Amino acid sequence: MIRAEGLGKQYGERWAVSDLDVEVGQGEIFGFLGPNGAGKTTTMRMLAGMIAPTTGRAWIGGVDLAEDANVVRSRIGLLTEAPGLYERMSAAANLEFHARLHGLPTAKRRERVRACLDMLGLWERRNDQVAGFSKGMKQKLAIARAVLHEPAAVFLDEPTSGLDPESARDVRAFILELRDAGRAIFLCTHNLDEARRLCDRIAVFRGRILRLGTPRELEREVVRHRLAVRMAGEPEQFVEVVRALPIVREAEIADGELIVVLEELDRDAPPVVRALVEAGAEVQRVAGLDSTLEAAYLAILNVESA
Repeated sequence: MIRAEGLGKQYGERWAVSDLDVEVGQGEIFGFLGPNGAGKTTTMRMLAGMIAPTTGRAWIGGVDLAEDANVVRSRIGLLTEAPGLYERMSAAANLEFHARLHGLPTAKRRERVRACLDMLGLWERRNDQVAGFSKGMKQKLAIARAVLHEPAAVFLDEPTSGLDPESARDVRAFILELRDAGRAIFLCTHNLDEARRLCDRIAVFRGRILRLGTPRELEREVVRHRLAVRMAGEPEQFVEVVRALPIVREAEIADGELIVVLEELDRDAPPVVRALVEAGAEVQRVAGLDSTLEAAYLAILNVESA
């Protein structure tokens, strides 16, 4: 649904984005992660037809952006970091105005305005001026505006930034609904926990794609998976028990716990615990230590900076 080949953007002597090759399928949430100034917003603006690339080509739903940008814009929804709502208008009037811009007929406009406000819990406030809305409500309204015309592809830039936990939860649930409806979602975010929970695939990006894969693939590629086992008594006597297992890379004692490094945490933890129990250990607690996507993300950026 979203495709780019060799996409790049140059400002003077500096390349903000270079050699971008990416595809996002129908019904996929694609996470785009990177530090500030990495070129994420520039990439999104190129793919959305807001700025022209210096090199390369892009397609939305099979339509070449360079050949028919207006058709492409009609097929995408866009949430920018600053949504720019008309605050003296009501929520319904904001959506009605944008529905007219997209050429929706009267009956369809009314149907979509109600459906979008309903889905995001704003229908009861439809006649209230947007100026009186909280930040979370404004963000929900901006997302409703982005999907009002039922676009094939949706670009979201930091959709939960600054929201309270309840509003962020509602927005995440709505993003999953969009995916389940077959939309292609291009998600720029700094929230790594959110990316891990929502995204089917993730690109770690800084001017170019550094790594691309599912969250678990990125974790397995970069991060050591550590299991902490707390036992009654002294854990030192069981170090050699787990070191003898072929699935164990390393084992040591730290802060009174047995720390075991494994290749795959979910797969390898049960046999480790089983071996300990069979050796007479009284296991009290077992926990994974790594916030793995965060660790993978930081490791990727550090390796590329070295």
